[in-house]
Parts: sequence; C-alpha cells; structure tokens
Amino acid sequence: MPKEPDFIHDLNEAQQRAVRHTEGPLLIVAGAGSGKTRVLTYRIAYLIQQQKAAPNDILALTFTNKAAKEMKERIQQLIGDEARRLWMGTFHSVFSKILRFEAEKIGFTSNYSIYDTDDSKNAIKQLLRENNYDPKEIRPRTIQRLISDAKNELIHPDHYQEKFVHSTLDDITANIYGQYVERLKHNNAMDFDDLLVKPIELFQQHEGVLEKYQDRFKYILIDEYQDTNHAQYKVTNMLARKYKNLCVVGDDAQSIYSFRGADIRNILDFKSDYEEAVEIPLEQNYRSTKAILKAADSIIKRNDSQLNKTLWTDNDMGDAITVLDNYDERDEANRVANYIQELKARKGYGYNDFAVLYRTNYQSRVYEETFRRKGVPYQLVGGLSFYQRKEIKDVLAYLTLLINPDDDTNLIRIINEPSRGIGNKSLHDLMAQARAGNQSLWRVLENVGEIDLYKPAEKSVREFVSMINDLKKDLKNGRKLINITKKLLEQSGYMKSLVEENSPKSMTRRENILELQNAISYFEKNNNNPSLSSFLQEISLITDTDKYDEEKPAVTMMTVHAAKGLEFPVVFVVGLEEELFPVGSRDNEEVNIEEERRLFYVAITRAEEVLFFSHCRSRYKYGEEQRKRRSRFLDEVSPDVVRTETGASIKQNSNNLNGDQKESSDSGSTKIEYDWKKPLYKKKNRSSNTTRIYYDNPDEDPFQVGARVEHNVFGPGKIISRSGQGEKTKVVIYFKERGRKTLMLRVAKLQVIG
Repeated sequence: MPKEPDFIHDLNEAQQRAVRHTEGPLLIVAGAGSGKTRVLTYRIAYLIQQQKAAPNDILALTFTNKAAKEMKERIQQLIGDEARRLWMGTFHSVFSKILRFEAEKIGFTSNYSIYDTDDSKNAIKQLLRENNYDPKEIRPRTIQRLISDAKNELIHPDHYQEKFVHSTLDDITANIYGQYVERLKHNNAMDFDDLLVKPIELFQQHEGVLEKYQDRFKYILIDEYQDTNHAQYKVTNMLARKYKNLCVVGDDAQSIYSFRGADIRNILDFKSDYEEAVEIPLEQNYRSTKAILKAADSIIKRNDSQLNKTLWTDNDMGDAITVLDNYDERDEANRVANYIQELKARKGYGYNDFAVLYRTNYQSRVYEETFRRKGVPYQLVGGLSFYQRKEIKDVLAYLTLLINPDDDTNLIRIINEPSRGIGNKSLHDLMAQARAGNQSLWRVLENVGEIDLYKPAEKSVREFVSMINDLKKDLKNGRKLINITKKLLEQSGYMKSLVEENSPKSMTRRENILELQNAISYFEKNNNNPSLSSFLQEISLITDTDKYDEEKPAVTMMTVHAAKGLEFPVVFVVGLEEELFPVGSRDNEEVNIEEERRLFYVAITRAEEVLFFSHCRSRYKYGEEQRKRRSRFLDEVSPDVVRTETGASIKQNSNNLNGDQKESSDSGSTKIEYDWKKPLYKKKNRSSNTTRIYYDNPDEDPFQVGARVEHNVFGPGKIISRSGQGEKTKVVIYFKERGRKTLMLRVAKLQVIG
C-alpha cells in the first residue's frame, strides 16, 4: 500500500476516521460548520492516492453545481489532474449523462430533449385544451406540481388514481398525467423529474445495464443526504447494492426541504438499510462561538427525531445573543439597520459580513425600504426584489391606470390578468385600432362599441372599463388607498384566482400582495398628504439587486432556506413570532414543528461571531395592525446565553402591551389589562372601572384548523383555515351542504361537534 499522504494530518481525529474508512457503508453525521466538504474531498483524494479506486470508479453526487465545482477544484489541488476523470456533479447532471448512453433501451434516442419548467407547463397546457379543460380554470402549473410530486414518489400514472383521487383536481391530474408521459415520449423529451425516474426504470428493466454501472461505480459518495427525495434514494441504493461502498454525508438537524420532497427518513434510517454501516459523527465546529453553539444545541435537542451528536468548539465564548423586542416591523427594521451601522463603525465589519434572515420572502419589503432610506447597501438572495415580483407588478400596473390610463404598457400587462375573456386576437384587434387612430389603447377601450370585436370580448372590455372608472371615482372622492386597493383586488378577481389555484406558489403570491397592502396602509398612516402618485413614485426608486456576490459590500437578505450552506460573521434572525416562525398552518395541513425547529437551528448556525434574534409585538397584516406573540423557539433557547433589549418605541407606546404585562393608561381613570391565557372575550368591571381583554390561546381555543363545527344556518362543517387574531380572527369552513364559507369567529356562533 502507498504511504499515507501528508494531507491526512490536516484533519481532526473524527475526520481522519471518516477518510480512512474506505470499505463498506459509511454514515458521516456532519454537524454545522464541522468541515464536511473537506472530509468529502479528502476521502475521494485518499481513495485514489491509496489506489483503492481509479478516478472513474468513483461517483460523487451533490445538490448544486457550485458544490461539485468547489469539491473537484479542492481534489485537484490534492492529487493533480487525475481529479478531472471523476464522475462528479448534481444528481440531474450525472443521470442525464447515463441516460444519453442508454436512452434507446427505454424508447428514447440519445439526443432527447430536456424540458425545463416552462416547457413542461406548456405541454400540460396543450393537453388540458385537448381534453376540453380551460387552462385558465385548471392551472397547468398546479397540475405540473402534482405530477412532479407523483414522479418523485415513483407513483406511476396507472397507480395515481388509486392513491390520490379525492377531488376533481386529482381526477383531472390522473387523466393528464398518463397523457403527459406519452406526449413526452412522443416528443423524445424528458423533464427534470424524468432524469431521476427514468434511470430507475432503466435499471429495473435491464439488469445487465444496472450491473454495468454497479461495476463502474464501486465507490459512491452523496453530499447533503438529508435532502434526498425518494427517487434519489432509490436510484443510488440500486447502484450501491453490489459493493455497498456507499458513503453519505449529511446532518439530520438541517433537513428543511420536505416541501420539495426531501425525506429525513433517508438519513435517519440509513443504518437500518445497511446494518453493517459505520456511523461517524463530526462534532467539532470551526465556525461559531461557544454561545452560538449552546443556543443551537438547546434548540435541536428538543426534537424527537434525530441522530446523536453534540457540537463543540475550541472557539471563544463570544458575545451573548441579543433578543430585540420590537414594537412593530418598522421598529424592527430600523433597529437592525442601526445595529449594522454601529457594529460596522465600532468593530470594523464590512457590509458583506452581515446577513438578515427571515422565514418568508415577503418580509424583505420593509428592510428594502429601511435600508435604502438609511443608506445601507443590500442584496437579495433567492428571490426578486419585492417590487419586481410578478404579482406586485400586476397590482401596481392596475393602480397606475387609475392615475394614468394612457399607459399602454401597464394596460396590456393586466387587461387579461386574471383571465377575463379578452384573448390575444381581441387584444391584437384593439391595439391595431389604437395604432391606426394614433390613440392610446385606453381610448379605444372606452369606445369599444365603435369597432367590430368578438361580442364576449366586447362585454369583458366594457366591464373592465367600468371597473377602472369606478375606482378612479373612488380615488377622486378621497377614498383611502388601502380601501381602493382591496376593492380593486376583489373586483378584478385577482385574489380569487390565486385562491382557486391553491398551490404553494399562489399562496406565496397572496402573502406578497397582503404585504403590499401593509406598505400602502403604512404609507397612508405616516404621510401628511398621501397620494397614489407619490406612493408609486417612491417605490419606483427601489431597484432589483437580486444577484448574490459574497464579496459585494452589501448586507445580504434572504430566507433561512436560501441561507443553508452559507456563513456570516453577524446574523440577524428576524420575525420570530408565532404564525410566522414557526409558520402558521396552511391548506388544512398541520405545521411540522420539528422541521420548523430544524430551520431555526440552521438560522442560528449561519452565525460565526455575533447573533441577534428579533420579534415584534405587533405587525401589519391584511392592511391592519395586529398583535403578535413571540415565537415559542425564543423560550427554548438556553437562557444563560441570551440578553433581551427592548426598543425605545415600546416604552413610548405603553398602551401596546404584550403577553400578560399590565399598565395603566395616561389618563389614570381607566385600567386596561391584557392576558393571553384565555379564549377571546371582553369583560368590564364597573366597580373598578377596569376592562379586561382576553386574547385567544391556540392551546385552549377549540376552533382550530381541523375542528368539526356546527353553524345554526349552514349546518355541520370542518375548519380548513384560520387567519387573524383576537376579535379579527376569521375561519374558513367547508360545510357539507353549503360549500366553503369565511366567517368572523367572534360572531359566527359556532359549536364544536364530535
């Protein structure tokens, strides 16, 4: 055997054991900041240097091209140009390469097309039309998502109906799914999901082909194993079955992608799949301070489903974690901005040393505005600038028409968004008339009866013009912008179309539009002479800075999901409130609190030196200010590594109290008390002149999602969603006899049954 390479001594004891264990299945449980990339690259280099394998005997699978490129470059530095012969890349890139060689065996040619998301959606749209479904009513993207989920679970079209048909949408999906598979084959095309599913079909149908690749890839390594879905799990286990030299690296505590099919059981059950497997935990963290690690450990230890490990570090204890207790999201953003500027001046940090992490993308809006106002440069990662998102631009286009109806660009954008029966041909005819008469498109719409237009389209145009003119009158008569916006969203059918789509994407769009309403409401409240034109002018100055550059001198803003794999000297985890982080229940599905806790763990472990947690006592929602409760996760953090700092604005707004705090009003004549611990009601004690307001506690309130209830008019039903707080709590109930109804909880007079 060749002498061990010198580079082995760059590793700690646990890392060395992982690198030297070359034969048989190996599970490396790599805690955050423990050097997993180094272990993977050194292990591959070690296999080649020790002549255990030639480079092309090794298959290394990653989740990003960036990770694959970085690993290959590091290996090349260790062993030279031999690294170029490695089979290393993402799951999709590696298996598409295999399929190029073997495609004819499953009925394709080697030059098959790969459909991206838009290609796939367009194919489904065409199939919907051929089956006499309206793609405007049955959304192709919704069908596409359901088909994608089925493929990743390896559910064949023939079996979809017996597993999933519970609604009309499922029935349509079952019908389209089989036709879609046939259409792709007819077109000699595969979509992204096929790049994982088709290799499984290939190996199942051709045992000789499977054996050829089993002999080819004697050593298989998988990065981020906790993020694998069922198809990825299946295909790699088929390849590893013969030699069982499968090394998986991952951290169950960072499994946060179940919404896109990742299955934490793949890593938790690895030793059940391979009883002879060796498990090596990497527990020494090189990234964070002792205080940050103690906070992370105190959080993740509360989860039941986890592998055993405890992170430790030789780093200093570091500063205590600061919990920012804020009045509202504006106060929160201002204080974060102030801390960034203060730490930059006092400790010499650069702007690119800071990250602001939040649970959902729509939270970025208030930070974009605040940072811009205070001159703090920023960049967004994992999403467009708030005001560049399609749904926001659509609503702003509507609003622009109210003050400038001759803006053809914005008019064309939304004249048939959502669909109102003004098709491409009708729009073409209208635009031709405008050009011929040298008029704006709006002037043609106002006089639509003077041209020969398809009658249903003419009717839709008249209704559209009437709606815009009605809203213009509201604006002229001084109606509030927030009320005009809500009326616009209702009458245009925009929000209704997003509700009916009922997909994760449409849900996000709805949340973004609600956040836009918050911005409009705040603008009106905080400007002496608020006008629509001044609002549109203000936000038009906000530009898109989407591209992430770690060297760019700018604060990074992103969701916690997008931050996984990154690290920053200073991290702010904001919006730590119930129903936000952890997120509230959606679409009648219970929240996976263990995954939300893992997400919080990921957020904590992005920080190297300084960490802030932040929450608000009130936050704008649906254009109204609502009280918020701090996240349960804040109470789970080890108390000896945190300090709480209350904002000055809270002290100045003593009537906005949180939890069970009590304080007299300025007048001194009426005492107001707040209590979270009972269901909502008000009670006035005349003798003591005290009004006691009880807020609803989810642990005691029986009207939660999933509860079966009875209404005195609509009969029995089931609560399928819930929003708002206190007196403004709303529930959506599906009644067997009357369908879906939205009711205010305090006046609905519901009874819990069964």
